[in-house]
Amino acid sequence: MLEKLAKAQDKLEHWLHADALPLWRAEGFQGEAGGFVETIDLSGVATAIPRRSRVQPRQVYCFAEAGCRGWEGDWQTPARQGLSFFDRVYLLDNGFYGAVATAQGEMTDESFDLYNQAFAILSFVYTAKAFPETTTAMAERASAMLARLKAGYAHPEAGFEEAVPRRVPLCSNPHMHLFEASLACEAQAGFDQAAWQALSDEIAGLCMRRFIDAKSGGLREFFNGDWTPFDGAKGRIMEPGHQFEWAWLLARWGERRGDMDALAKAQRLFDIGEQHGICATRKVAIMALNDDFSVADPLARLWPQTEWIKSAAKLAVLSSGAQQDRYLQSVLTACAAFDVFLDVPVAGLWRDKLSADGRFVDEAAPASSFYHILCAIYELRDCLQALAAQSSKAA
Repeated sequence: MLEKLAKAQDKLEHWLHADALPLWRAEGFQGEAGGFVETIDLSGVATAIPRRSRVQPRQVYCFAEAGCRGWEGDWQTPARQGLSFFDRVYLLDNGFYGAVATAQGEMTDESFDLYNQAFAILSFVYTAKAFPETTTAMAERASAMLARLKAGYAHPEAGFEEAVPRRVPLCSNPHMHLFEASLACEAQAGFDQAAWQALSDEIAGLCMRRFIDAKSGGLREFFNGDWTPFDGAKGRIMEPGHQFEWAWLLARWGERRGDMDALAKAQRLFDIGEQHGICATRKVAIMALNDDFSVADPLARLWPQTEWIKSAAKLAVLSSGAQQDRYLQSVLTACAAFDVFLDVPVAGLWRDKLSADGRFVDEAAPASSFYHILCAIYELRDCLQALAAQSSKAA
């Protein structure tokens, strides 16, 4: 099985380094004056549609991490200039980032979204990782963002509000990305380790106490102001992709803290995603379940397939014997599901939405998917390296 997995990883990393990164560097980045595009159509031409601010730091992350992982193309320019564009266009006087701008760089929506601030922090820490000389400045920027979030949006129990005064529903999703950024910050030399560890612990606790249903073990998306499940159908939603993504994050946090309860909850989240969130006919992860695990939305998007890969790979490393084999087989199945979305005319692009009837939605490839894709491919590399180390140690 490891040989098959190594071949799958080699194929994906070759595609990433030979096709995807060069294409998104050439067509998906328009310099310090234009930043990163929102989409590239399936003929390989960038579109001029409005640009969500979250795309900018996500792409900064992609190129910075690609450089750290050994891609030999020009990652430095988009990583550096992309952050400059993000600051110039989206950074507001209050220190937060707005939501949407035109392709010409004119802000059209200055509204606050915790999701966007989380990705700003992620771009700061990966900039420091890729360019060590920026560590002090990036650490200060990350700490300042955290201070602003706590001063302006801290929830009385834990986590953060969506708006002040309160707007509901509150959401688990932006906390997931803030958790990811915090885990990166606590591990980065030169950052305030104690503060970021405290935030990681706060979000992990909130997740295990509130986001995850105590009876089913499934993770909800939407909440009332007191972190109880949001009223009505919306409060019942559980997304398979987020069961996987939170499983990956909780497993990482649990490993660092030696918290077996977190690992058990991560395993349960994965089980829910795999057992209830995979379409039996299309063999892909779907968008949404209800809290009784019935299907709420059969659409399949690309990104849940990547989170399936990441969580299965991480849990495999933390397992042994038959359980490890089960996770490794799931990685292979997830890679096959992901590969379905890469069947496009121009190598380096992808499909995003597979309908219930098995037909793809005809639309451009979204840049926002790149963050998921790149992270999954490198997580798979890490998995194989960790398993090789385990095998060598056992021998």
